[in-house]
Amino acid sequence: MWRVRVLACVLAVLCSYFLLLVVAQVTDPSEVKALQAVKSRLNDPQNNLRNWNKGDPCISNWTKVICSNKTGTDGYFHVIELQLMDMSLSGNLAPELGQLTHLWILDFMWNELTGTIPREIGNIQNLTLLLLNGNKLSGSLPEELGYLSKLNRFQVDQNQFSGQLPKSFANLVCLKHLHFNNNSFSGQIPTELSKLPVLLHLLLDNNNFSGKLPPELSNLTELRILQLDNNNFSGSEIPATYGNLSRLAKISLRNCSLQGAVPDLSGIANLSYIDLSWNHLVGPIPSQKLSHNVTTIDLSYNHLNGSIPASFWDLPSLQKLDLWNNSLSAVLGGLRPQPNVTLRLGNNPICKNASIQSIGQFCRSEAEQNELPEKSKDPTETSCPIQSCPLDNFFEYAPDSSVQCFCAAPIRIGYRLKSPSFSYFRPYYNEFKVYLTSSLELNVSQLSIDSFFWEEGPRLQMYLKLFPVFRDSHSSTFNKSEVQRIRAVFTSWKFPRTDFFGPYELLNFTLLGPYSDDVVTGAHSSGISKGILAAIVLGAIACIVTISAIVSFLTMRHVKYQQTPSRRRSSLTISMKIDGVKAFTFKEMALATGNFDSSTQVGRGGYGKVYKGILTDKSIVAIKRAEEGSLQGQKEFLTEIELLSRLHHRNLVSLIGYCDEEEEQMLVYEFMPNGTLRDWLSAKAKGVLNFSMRLRVALGSAKGILYLHTEADPPIFHRDIKASNILLDSNFIAKVADFGLSRLAPILDAEGTVPEYVSTVVKGTPGYLDPEYFLTHKLTDKSDVYSLGVVFLELLTGMHPISHGKNIVREVLTAHQSGTVFSVIDCKMGSYPSECVNKFVALALSCCHDKTESRPSMLEVVRELENILKILPESDTVISESTSTYSGSSAPPSSSFMTRNSFVSSSISGSDLVSGVVPTISPR
Repeated sequence: MWRVRVLACVLAVLCSYFLLLVVAQVTDPSEVKALQAVKSRLNDPQNNLRNWNKGDPCISNWTKVICSNKTGTDGYFHVIELQLMDMSLSGNLAPELGQLTHLWILDFMWNELTGTIPREIGNIQNLTLLLLNGNKLSGSLPEELGYLSKLNRFQVDQNQFSGQLPKSFANLVCLKHLHFNNNSFSGQIPTELSKLPVLLHLLLDNNNFSGKLPPELSNLTELRILQLDNNNFSGSEIPATYGNLSRLAKISLRNCSLQGAVPDLSGIANLSYIDLSWNHLVGPIPSQKLSHNVTTIDLSYNHLNGSIPASFWDLPSLQKLDLWNNSLSAVLGGLRPQPNVTLRLGNNPICKNASIQSIGQFCRSEAEQNELPEKSKDPTETSCPIQSCPLDNFFEYAPDSSVQCFCAAPIRIGYRLKSPSFSYFRPYYNEFKVYLTSSLELNVSQLSIDSFFWEEGPRLQMYLKLFPVFRDSHSSTFNKSEVQRIRAVFTSWKFPRTDFFGPYELLNFTLLGPYSDDVVTGAHSSGISKGILAAIVLGAIACIVTISAIVSFLTMRHVKYQQTPSRRRSSLTISMKIDGVKAFTFKEMALATGNFDSSTQVGRGGYGKVYKGILTDKSIVAIKRAEEGSLQGQKEFLTEIELLSRLHHRNLVSLIGYCDEEEEQMLVYEFMPNGTLRDWLSAKAKGVLNFSMRLRVALGSAKGILYLHTEADPPIFHRDIKASNILLDSNFIAKVADFGLSRLAPILDAEGTVPEYVSTVVKGTPGYLDPEYFLTHKLTDKSDVYSLGVVFLELLTGMHPISHGKNIVREVLTAHQSGTVFSVIDCKMGSYPSECVNKFVALALSCCHDKTESRPSMLEVVRELENILKILPESDTVISESTSTYSGSSAPPSSSFMTRNSFVSSSISGSDLVSGVVPTISPR
């Protein structure tokens, strides 16, 4: 047999050598070295760049490295794009980036990079998109970046840059988009920027610029957006020449310490948005009629006097006119705002003129007149059956499909308008959908704006979902090439320019469910010619055939017949003793379950099947048996067991033992006779839980999770809290289960501090996912708080998190704000004290707040639940008479996307608590 192996190895080496001769190295060797240097400077906690050390970048399709599809005159392929957006990378930018001289796009957006920008990037003469926004880069911008004569888009916003802007940037003659907002740049705005001949968007807001506003900016004849908010131009006036910016759509100079008069902007034909608020402007408001496109005029918090121009009432697109806190004493032409206009006149002398009809409603106190943030579109009511759409696999109904109840997998996109020219989105909702889908060459019905909300800036953030169009029963997903095409449109900024919607930001492009394994290589991907590919394929086939023939021949002569190995193998289990956890044999597990008879199966999840077992000591257990495709490495599996063995709390399901032999991986848990919380909340449940019991279930669940966050060693983020992962024992004590998606909490870094989050790919169950985690990939303890808040809303309403197109958080929030919250409370739980329910609702909604920092900690959740229990009147706290204990097989039926098991999640496959991750977790 050893001769066979030796000969096979020799032939393999010869074939490998042959392939190397055929392929050679098709990517420019200097660029290969540069990429390796780039990787060496980066921390990659998710191991996204693991293939950057294998093969050739263009041949092997290195992750997010996009190459030209033809060789250059030097005979090599060249790297033309680095698309490394939103990959949880930290570390520094390598100077060797400057060796990628054929690069068109350099994209490191939304990572955690620190350090400075290497001046060598100025050597990349072909660079058109330099996208570094959303990192922690610092220092000053190097002069050498002014050499990038082909640069079209320059984004370094939301970093920590400081110092003055280099005058060399005047050489960026192709620059259309300069986004430097939200940094700490200082000094005067260089007058040299006025030499940029095609500049469209100048965003310098939220910096420390000072001095005078450069009158020379009026030379930017193509300028559409001028946004300089929150700088300090103390003593400076707004140059009157800014009124000559004839193509301007938006001017925003809020809180810039400006003085002097409001300039005449009536000559700007397409002007839509004016914000000069929070300055020291004086004198009257110009009376000339503004563009009919104007949606917003904000002149609040100045020292303006005189009259409100009558021309304001004839602006057909006006949404908001804010003149709060000035010295305006009259209104010309009568007070006649359009019905849909938000008008604010408070803290002006005009408010004391009682002779002006309806003046009072526009002069109420600021606290009274502050508007509620514009809400997302209400989901469409559908009558589609939940059971028909596998929500746990990230499928859902396409809400606007021409085919009713079309179930498909959407592409999920985080998207933000950086400087829109309007104050309210709803009137332009459909117009925006048409603009976006026409740019993507999709039908309008394929786009769903899942939610949107305004952020400071103001900027408009959205969660978009793109659905495939219905063609037949097999058209429920996009094909890989279509995913790549759509992504390329977003990442290459190929949307037609719109001054009204303004510049956009791609926050993430999230591929879940059926797309999770797609390797997106970009629009220009491709790499090797057909001739080279044919040579490689033919050479490989020849080698394989030769090796197979020789090995088969020698095997027939020298090797006796061996039985094909089954799944079972002789035990190779690493010996390990863990206190309180028993190592079971395969024989014991088979005996406990009647050789895994189907009658003992009580559930099924992505990890495998769950069985009810009876051990030799007559104790009843739940046995989770991994299927062959989901087996972990042995070391990882045993590491998981060791970790789970440390979790001991009354409100956590206990691990009793494991089996790791005969190519089997099984976990043995205590059996929970009353099944899952979701079963008890189901509309078809045989029994009900009264309010007191639901409150105690909520408290028990919160205590179990609080233990994970603060007392487990090491602390853990659960990441998949949901009603089907909260189990009830024989006394209806709640116990949190299924740690298959859990992640270790951050540990001390090199500086002795504990990061607040773990950077990780998005996993979890739709409806329970923390929206901020979904957007940023930053998993925190507050992500668990959000998921538990959704469970609380389930306890209160009995609804599913997502049902018939409705989201439980949005539904309860709307009812709460309108004062009709009791209309959504589950009537099955009987009578309840309204004060306690109100407090429980308020707690649940605070847990589900969009912003992480606005949610309570798990400790605060536990304390508030204990306080609600204290004020709960003495009443019947046992289960109602219709409640009956059941074992797994007799559980009340539940929807198909919830298992009928005792403790397993069916939403996400695999148990990746430690699979290649736990031993090396390092926070960003």
